[in-house]
Amino acid sequence: MKQTLLTLTAASLLSLSAFAQQDGFLPSQLANQKKFESDYLKAVDYDRFKIHLAELTKNPHIAGTPENELVKDYLVKIMGEAGMAVKVWPYDVYLPNHPGKSELQIISPVQLTLSQKEGALPEDPFSDDPRLHLGFNAFSGSGDVTAEVVYVNYGTREDFQKLEEMGVPLEGKVAIARYGGNFRGYKAKYAEQYGMIGLVVYTDPKDGGFTRGEVYPKGPFFNETTIQRGSMLTLDYTGDPLTPNVPALPLVGPEKVKRLDPKDVAFHTIPVTPIGYGAAKEILSRMTGSEVPEAWQGGLPFNYRITGGPELKVRVMVDQKPDFIRANNVVGTFQGSEFPNEWIILGSHYDAWSFGATDPNSGTAMLLTFAEALGELYKNGQKPARSILIGHWDAEEQGVIGSTEWVEHLKKELGAKAISYMNFDAGVSGRNFGASAAPTLKKLIIDASKEVMYPDSTKTVFEIWAGKNPEPGIGNLGGGSDHIAFYMHVGIPSLSGGSGGPTAYHSNYDNFHYYSKFSDPSFKMGGVVAQLFGLVAIRQANAAVIPYDVPRYAKDLKGHFEQAVKNVKTIDANFAEFDQVNTALAKLEASSTAYQSALNGALVSGKVSAKKLQKVNTGLISLEKSWIDPKGMYYGEWYKSLYVCNDPFSGYASWILPGIQYEVAIRNTSRLEEWDTRYAKAILNLSKKIEKLSKLL
Repeated sequence: MKQTLLTLTAASLLSLSAFAQQDGFLPSQLANQKKFESDYLKAVDYDRFKIHLAELTKNPHIAGTPENELVKDYLVKIMGEAGMAVKVWPYDVYLPNHPGKSELQIISPVQLTLSQKEGALPEDPFSDDPRLHLGFNAFSGSGDVTAEVVYVNYGTREDFQKLEEMGVPLEGKVAIARYGGNFRGYKAKYAEQYGMIGLVVYTDPKDGGFTRGEVYPKGPFFNETTIQRGSMLTLDYTGDPLTPNVPALPLVGPEKVKRLDPKDVAFHTIPVTPIGYGAAKEILSRMTGSEVPEAWQGGLPFNYRITGGPELKVRVMVDQKPDFIRANNVVGTFQGSEFPNEWIILGSHYDAWSFGATDPNSGTAMLLTFAEALGELYKNGQKPARSILIGHWDAEEQGVIGSTEWVEHLKKELGAKAISYMNFDAGVSGRNFGASAAPTLKKLIIDASKEVMYPDSTKTVFEIWAGKNPEPGIGNLGGGSDHIAFYMHVGIPSLSGGSGGPTAYHSNYDNFHYYSKFSDPSFKMGGVVAQLFGLVAIRQANAAVIPYDVPRYAKDLKGHFEQAVKNVKTIDANFAEFDQVNTALAKLEASSTAYQSALNGALVSGKVSAKKLQKVNTGLISLEKSWIDPKGMYYGEWYKSLYVCNDPFSGYASWILPGIQYEVAIRNTSRLEEWDTRYAKAILNLSKKIEKLSKLL
């Protein structure tokens, strides 16, 4: 059914005078834009989300399998039927898509083989599918080791430093770590750095099991057999491990690309395997060493201990062989009627560790719902002025590979044409709305959230999201998904948004049954997210001036540098300020204010020429590139953005002003002057670009 009641939103009820406040639009555009948005909201068919999700998640579909090819074919079919021009972009990438052989055993004081797979449940018809794999961590090292055990808490850098301070012997031992605190690959990286020879990872009930509530299948939380899979890749670049900075083009084809020898890539060498907390209990309950610090105590019903003692020996065996597989990105385009070479890109990956109901295919199903709704308008002659692209990326789970290869492939074209990238990995995983975004896109999301009703309520998404606050909080993008190359390598303003909640993350239980019971039994949030971010895309596509919130740069940067100074003072109490940056920020604030004033005047008058508008938009696309520094970061030159990066010590967290953050993390003061200069240069470059835009208006 079309949700006609839900689409009687604030946007469709606004008077034309109120709508005139819409960012980036000329008065002459407003009536058509108001109708376009209203028609789009009505075109979103909430029921289609459920149909798509059921079809996408019929089979387990890890990258490089025939089942994943079926998903690819479905994407091509639906987007083509919606009226999009669809292209498949093939890449041959190097990864493991199968656990190979693995075993986990207690050798003494008892002999016990531990479970490495979820239990089949009579309530869940998907859980006994014979194609489901054992739990495995992609890019584990291969090996067969037997040793004493050390509990390393979350296995963060700080946890290992704490163990070192405590004098705990680590060399030659097997680590057992709970998920959380950092990207799982860093648990292996630090274990290896400290001389450990194997790693076992599990989700502790304190972090996601019975201490949180009822476990699956009665409730949404991890049961004792639930296993989080995931990649262990921790290189100093993102994407295919053999082709940094260049696309992993097909091995057989007209264009060749030089690949690294796998022997020369810094893959992990120690065997790693993930398990459920039921299996972990068998190890942890037999440990006899000293009790852990209070903060390290998990949720199992006994005192956790740091060392297992000489009697407890654990065997970890993994034989995992990466190989080349074909990854296929599917990209569809609604060509813009006026500015086809200006692109708004939405995307999500489609490969999954198992069925992928929440991660990622709730986002995939939402994007197909969006494509069909916009396609309905497109076929009736209501075409966006700029092109809207939808990318479905492959091989994300092993290391954000498919999207990165596409960005490396089209780096120059994307730098010139892309207005934004909007990511929806697991984009409809529950009922709690949230978002993270580049500064220029935050207002767009907030404004759109005021136009869409939250399901089963009389309130807008904005009202539910903001609660008692005047404005909802919008986070900063970190690592872990397909925005990385767009935002941190090329400098395209990016966002990630949608709705979240409890999930069966990366487990064999992340299936349609789980989703329909616990993620969103109403199946209404898919339509809501499609409506809201459809508005965000349509407004960028149709506005006379790209509706970036340019003054937000200065506002956000001021707060970020205030925090950066505080952080630096923790390693140098005598540090005062980033003087060059302060001068540059003052100029940026002045130029941004002047631009906004000039823009408002130009839009209200409606007298700015089409030629000048085109120059303004070309200039706006270049703003985020002010942060792209060819030298990149000291921890990895592939990461080019001076503004944002994922934390190179934890993987997931967002590092704003990463150049300075890195110096603080390694307690180095020798390059602070360099960073003052590099950041000031970038800010002044940004400010000069904005000044030029004001003159055009």
